[in-house]
Amino acid sequence: MVPSFANFGGKVHGGVILSLMDKVAYACASKHAGAYCVTVTVDGVEFLQPVEVGDLLHLDATVHYVGNTSLVVGIKVTTENIKTNEVKHTNNSFFTMVAKDDSGTPVTVPELELTNHHEMRNFVTAIRRSKIRKEAQVKLQRDYDAFIPKEDFALVDAHRCTISFERDSAFDKTNSQYEGK
Repeated sequence: MVPSFANFGGKVHGGVILSLMDKVAYACASKHAGAYCVTVTVDGVEFLQPVEVGDLLHLDATVHYVGNTSLVVGIKVTTENIKTNEVKHTNNSFFTMVAKDDSGTPVTVPELELTNHHEMRNFVTAIRRSKIRKEAQVKLQRDYDAFIPKEDFALVDAHRCTISFERDSAFDKTNSQYEGK
Protein backbone atom coordinates (compact mmCIF):
# COMPACT_ATOMS: atom_id res chain seq x y z
CA MET A 1 0.00 0.00 0.00
CA VAL A 2 1.38 3.34 -1.04
CA PRO A 3 1.55 6.63 0.95
CA SER A 4 -1.12 8.30 -1.20
CA PHE A 5 -3.63 5.77 0.22
CA ALA A 6 -3.01 6.96 3.80
CA ASN A 7 -5.63 8.65 5.97
CA PHE A 8 -4.88 11.39 8.50
CA GLY A 9 -3.75 8.76 11.01
CA GLY A 10 -1.09 7.41 8.68
CA LYS A 11 -2.88 4.12 8.04
CA VAL A 12 -4.42 3.03 4.73
CA HIS A 13 -7.85 4.63 4.33
CA GLY A 14 -10.71 2.13 4.74
CA GLY A 15 -12.37 3.43 1.59
CA VAL A 16 -9.35 2.38 -0.47
CA ILE A 17 -9.60 -1.15 0.92
CA LEU A 18 -13.37 -1.26 0.37
CA SER A 19 -12.90 -0.13 -3.24
CA LEU A 20 -10.34 -2.88 -3.84
CA MET A 21 -12.69 -5.42 -2.25
CA ASP A 22 -15.48 -4.32 -4.60
CA LYS A 23 -13.21 -4.75 -7.62
CA VAL A 24 -12.15 -8.22 -6.49
CA ALA A 25 -15.80 -9.18 -5.85
CA TYR A 26 -16.62 -8.04 -9.39
CA ALA A 27 -13.79 -10.13 -10.87
CA CYS A 28 -14.72 -13.24 -8.87
CA ALA A 29 -18.46 -12.97 -9.60
CA SER A 30 -17.97 -12.16 -13.29
CA LYS A 31 -15.63 -15.10 -13.75
CA HIS A 32 -18.18 -17.50 -12.24
CA ALA A 33 -21.17 -15.94 -14.01
CA GLY A 34 -19.49 -15.48 -17.36
CA ALA A 35 -21.19 -12.08 -17.44
CA TYR A 36 -20.83 -8.51 -16.23
CA CYS A 37 -21.78 -8.26 -12.54
CA VAL A 38 -22.84 -5.31 -10.40
CA THR A 39 -22.76 -4.87 -6.64
CA VAL A 40 -26.18 -4.77 -4.94
CA THR A 41 -25.29 -5.15 -1.26
CA VAL A 42 -22.22 -5.21 0.92
CA ASP A 43 -22.77 -7.09 4.18
CA GLY A 44 -20.76 -6.89 7.35
CA VAL A 45 -17.66 -5.02 6.30
CA GLU A 46 -15.30 -5.66 9.18
CA PHE A 47 -12.19 -3.58 9.73
CA LEU A 48 -10.38 -5.85 12.17
CA GLN A 49 -6.94 -4.23 12.17
CA PRO A 50 -5.41 -1.22 10.43
CA VAL A 51 -3.49 -1.68 7.20
CA GLU A 52 -0.05 -0.10 7.26
CA VAL A 53 1.44 1.89 4.41
CA GLY A 54 4.09 -0.36 2.85
CA ASP A 55 2.27 -3.62 3.57
CA LEU A 56 1.35 -6.02 0.78
CA LEU A 57 -2.39 -6.57 0.56
CA HIS A 58 -3.86 -9.98 -0.27
CA LEU A 59 -7.55 -10.20 -1.18
CA ASP A 60 -9.01 -13.70 -1.31
CA ALA A 61 -12.45 -13.90 -2.94
CA THR A 62 -14.70 -16.94 -3.17
CA VAL A 63 -18.22 -17.46 -4.46
CA HIS A 64 -20.16 -18.62 -1.39
CA TYR A 65 -23.65 -18.77 -2.87
CA VAL A 66 -25.52 -18.47 -6.15
CA GLY A 67 -29.18 -17.72 -6.62
CA ASN A 68 -30.92 -17.37 -9.94
CA THR A 69 -29.20 -14.16 -11.05
CA SER A 70 -27.22 -13.26 -7.92
CA LEU A 71 -24.01 -14.42 -6.31
CA VAL A 72 -22.55 -13.87 -2.85
CA VAL A 73 -18.80 -13.37 -2.83
CA GLY A 74 -16.92 -13.67 0.46
CA ILE A 75 -13.72 -11.67 0.73
CA LYS A 76 -10.93 -12.06 3.26
CA VAL A 77 -8.18 -9.45 3.33
CA THR A 78 -4.77 -10.10 4.83
CA THR A 79 -1.65 -7.96 4.88
CA GLU A 80 1.97 -8.95 4.87
CA ASN A 81 4.76 -6.80 6.24
CA ILE A 82 7.53 -7.13 3.64
CA LYS A 83 10.30 -6.57 6.23
CA THR A 84 9.10 -8.95 8.97
CA ASN A 85 6.88 -11.32 6.93
CA GLU A 86 4.18 -10.84 9.59
CA VAL A 87 0.73 -11.66 8.19
CA LYS A 88 -2.41 -10.03 9.66
CA HIS A 89 -6.06 -10.71 8.92
CA THR A 90 -7.46 -7.19 8.49
CA ASN A 91 -10.88 -7.31 6.79
CA ASN A 92 -13.87 -9.51 5.93
CA SER A 93 -16.95 -8.79 3.90
CA PHE A 94 -19.67 -10.32 1.75
CA PHE A 95 -20.71 -8.77 -1.55
CA THR A 96 -23.98 -9.68 -3.26
CA MET A 97 -23.57 -9.28 -7.00
CA VAL A 98 -26.09 -9.58 -9.84
CA ALA A 99 -25.11 -10.81 -13.31
CA LYS A 100 -26.35 -8.68 -16.22
CA ASP A 101 -26.32 -8.89 -19.99
CA ASP A 102 -25.23 -6.09 -22.32
CA SER A 103 -28.64 -4.39 -22.05
CA GLY A 104 -28.55 -4.45 -18.23
CA THR A 105 -31.08 -7.26 -17.82
CA PRO A 106 -30.28 -9.77 -15.06
CA VAL A 107 -29.16 -13.15 -16.41
CA THR A 108 -29.13 -16.62 -14.87
CA VAL A 109 -25.81 -17.64 -13.34
CA PRO A 110 -24.36 -21.16 -13.39
CA GLU A 111 -24.97 -23.29 -10.33
CA LEU A 112 -22.23 -23.62 -7.75
CA GLU A 113 -20.53 -26.98 -7.33
CA LEU A 114 -19.82 -27.63 -3.65
CA THR A 115 -16.76 -29.88 -3.42
CA ASN A 116 -16.24 -30.06 0.36
CA HIS A 117 -17.85 -29.41 3.74
CA HIS A 118 -16.27 -25.95 4.03
CA GLU A 119 -17.91 -24.82 0.77
CA MET A 120 -21.25 -26.24 1.91
CA ARG A 121 -20.94 -24.38 5.23
CA ASN A 122 -20.25 -21.13 3.31
CA PHE A 123 -23.30 -21.76 1.09
CA VAL A 124 -25.64 -22.42 4.05
CA THR A 125 -24.24 -19.47 6.00
CA ALA A 126 -24.90 -17.18 3.03
CA ILE A 127 -28.53 -18.36 2.93
CA ARG A 128 -28.89 -17.65 6.65
CA ARG A 129 -27.16 -14.26 6.40
CA SER A 130 -29.58 -13.23 3.64
CA LYS A 131 -32.58 -14.33 5.70
CA ILE A 132 -31.32 -12.42 8.75
CA ARG A 133 -30.68 -9.28 6.67
CA LYS A 134 -34.19 -9.40 5.16
CA GLU A 135 -35.81 -9.94 8.57
CA ALA A 136 -33.81 -7.03 10.01
CA GLN A 137 -34.90 -4.75 7.16
CA VAL A 138 -38.56 -5.61 7.79
CA LYS A 139 -38.16 -5.05 11.54
CA LEU A 140 -36.41 -1.71 11.08
CA GLN A 141 -39.10 -0.51 8.69
CA ARG A 142 -41.81 -1.63 11.13
CA ASP A 143 -40.04 0.21 13.98
CA TYR A 144 -39.69 3.31 11.81
CA ASP A 145 -43.37 3.21 10.86
CA ALA A 146 -44.40 2.66 14.50
CA PHE A 147 -42.50 5.67 15.86
CA ILE A 148 -44.22 6.64 19.12
CA PRO A 149 -42.71 9.88 20.40
CA LYS A 150 -43.53 9.52 24.11
CA GLU A 151 -41.91 6.08 24.29
CA ASP A 152 -39.10 6.92 21.90
CA PHE A 153 -38.08 10.06 23.82
CA ALA A 154 -37.30 7.82 26.80
CA LEU A 155 -35.19 5.60 24.57
CA VAL A 156 -33.30 8.60 23.18
CA ASP A 157 -32.77 10.08 26.66
CA ALA A 158 -30.78 6.98 27.62
CA HIS A 159 -28.16 7.76 24.96
CA ARG A 160 -25.59 10.45 24.25
CA CYS A 161 -27.61 13.15 22.51
CA THR A 162 -29.49 16.32 23.30
CA ILE A 163 -33.06 17.01 22.20
CA SER A 164 -33.23 20.70 21.32
CA PHE A 165 -36.89 21.05 20.40
CA GLU A 166 -40.00 21.28 22.53
CA ARG A 167 -41.14 17.78 23.42
CA ASP A 168 -44.83 18.57 23.97
CA SER A 169 -45.27 20.13 20.54
CA ALA A 170 -43.57 17.12 18.98
CA PHE A 171 -46.04 14.79 20.70
CA ASP A 172 -49.05 16.64 19.35
CA LYS A 173 -47.81 16.99 15.78
CA THR A 174 -46.33 13.54 15.49
CA ASN A 175 -49.20 11.70 17.18
CA SER A 176 -51.80 13.36 14.95
CA GLN A 177 -49.69 12.44 11.91
CA TYR A 178 -49.78 8.76 12.93
CA GLU A 179 -53.44 8.81 13.90
CA GLY A 180 -54.40 9.88 10.39
CA LYS A 181 -55.53 13.41 11.43
